[in-house]
Order: sequence, then C-alpha cells, then structure tokens
Amino acid sequence: MECIRNNTHQDQENDPSQREIKLNELKTAIGPLSGRSLQYCTDPCFKRYLEARNWNVDKSKKMLEESLKWRSVFKPEDIRWEDIAVEGETGKIYRANFHDRQGRSVLILRPAKQNTASLDNQMRHLVYLIENAILNLPEGEEQMAWLIDFTGWTLSTSVPIKSARETVNILQNHYPERLAVAFLYNPPRIFEAFWKIVKYFLDAKTFHKVKFVYPKNKDSVELMKQYFDEENLPTDFGGKAVLNYDYEEFSRLMAQDDAKYVALHGSKEKLSQATNGLSGAEVAPEPAS
Repeated sequence: MECIRNNTHQDQENDPSQREIKLNELKTAIGPLSGRSLQYCTDPCFKRYLEARNWNVDKSKKMLEESLKWRSVFKPEDIRWEDIAVEGETGKIYRANFHDRQGRSVLILRPAKQNTASLDNQMRHLVYLIENAILNLPEGEEQMAWLIDFTGWTLSTSVPIKSARETVNILQNHYPERLAVAFLYNPPRIFEAFWKIVKYFLDAKTFHKVKFVYPKNKDSVELMKQYFDEENLPTDFGGKAVLNYDYEEFSRLMAQDDAKYVALHGSKEKLSQATNGLSGAEVAPEPAS
C-alpha cells in the first residue's frame, strides 16, 4: 500500500495540471506581496520552492516565507561590487567567462585562496556572485554550475565549518533549485574528514548534485565532460583552456553588471512604490482567526 501511495504522489507531482493547481495554491497561501517580494515571487520562483519541497504546498510556503524574511534583512539586491571588492582580490570565487553545455553560468570556487576573516562579508560576496550568475543566465535557464578547485587546499587553509554551513544554508534554503551541479575537482585525501562533517548539512537534493572528480578516475572525468566542453574547460579542471583570474578586468565586468542589475530590477525607491494591493508590509500578515 505504501508503494502505491508513493507512486500516486509522484504521478501527481509530474502531472502538469496538478502542478498548476499547487502553484496557484502556493500563491494564494503566500497572499498579497509588495516591493521586492512581489518582484522576486515570479511563477518560476514559486515553482522552484515547490520543487525543493517535493510540491508540498505547506512546506514550500514555509520555505518561501523564510527566504522573503532573509532577503528583507540581507538585501542581496543592494549589494554592489564596490561593497565587497576586497573579497574578490584573490579570485576565491568568481563567475567564469564560459558556460556549461546547457549555457548555464559557472561559478569557480578556490577555497585555498581565502583572504579575509569576516564571515558576514564573505557571505555577502557569495550572495553577490550567486545573484550575478543568475543575472547572466540565458533566457529559459534557471540553474548554474559550480566548479570547486582544491589546488593548495589543506585543513589549515580550509574554510571554517561555520562558513561551510552558512554557504550551504544560503544556497539550498534561499536559492533552491538554482544549483544544477557542483564538481569538486581533485580534493586531497585529507578533505574526507572535512566532507564527513559538511555533507550532513546538505539535504538529499543538494547532496546528489555534488560530484567528485579525480583526474585518474575515468568515469568521473567522463561525467564532467558531459557537462563541459573540453575546449572551454580550464586546465585546472582537466580541460584545454588557459584561464587566469584578472582582478581588475573582473571588477570592470562586475561594475557593468551592477548597472545592468539596477536597470533590470529598478531602484529601491521605485520598488517600494510597486505593490499588488498592499503598501508597507513585504508579506501580508495572516488574517486573525
């Protein structure tokens, strides 16, 4: 009987008409929105939260409301490159100048190049680049790929567990279904101790998106080639392209993207005037029982 119930549930999840019903249920449950919450909560956004919670409307509602609260405090839309530029000096995280085979944006992470101590600023830097990766997605594409390079990584240069946990929290709870795949390239054996802790922070969906690649493991290399053209992939990841991080050039590109971001999303003042029936509150309060 349990198997039958699970199959029925999966059929409902995959039924377009059922998905449309659940989408409308979630929109009704969230209620009227205003300002940036209104702009954020597009139909694709609602669907990402539903997908992240297996199309359970109640769980999706809770998740989305928590993200809206987080965004109202963290204000990712207001972060500009000049605010976090010091974090980018070593190229520890940056958007690559190439895409994967699906045209998705690619973030390159080099944890051994950590250059600052402020967790808050590090997370602002991460969020800025996630937003930037989303900004540069082709039309119709919603996910990005991560490439993590472990060159020079040791336990002494690794990010603190607290930083890893907060990175996971932000990615899977506030940017659900934005990650297509994360390749961990050639991590040293000692990384296993770190991974044993970090993996418990991952939910099942995120865990299955993490792929380990070792140059001497043919299967893992072939898996990576399914996602990336060898001609575009940097030599640091087993490809043929030469990729050198240029801080000044990247800063120039980010300044251009900041202007594009403001043009696309509007200024804070204009957004505060845009409502769908409410003024003031970002999320409508639940009616009194």
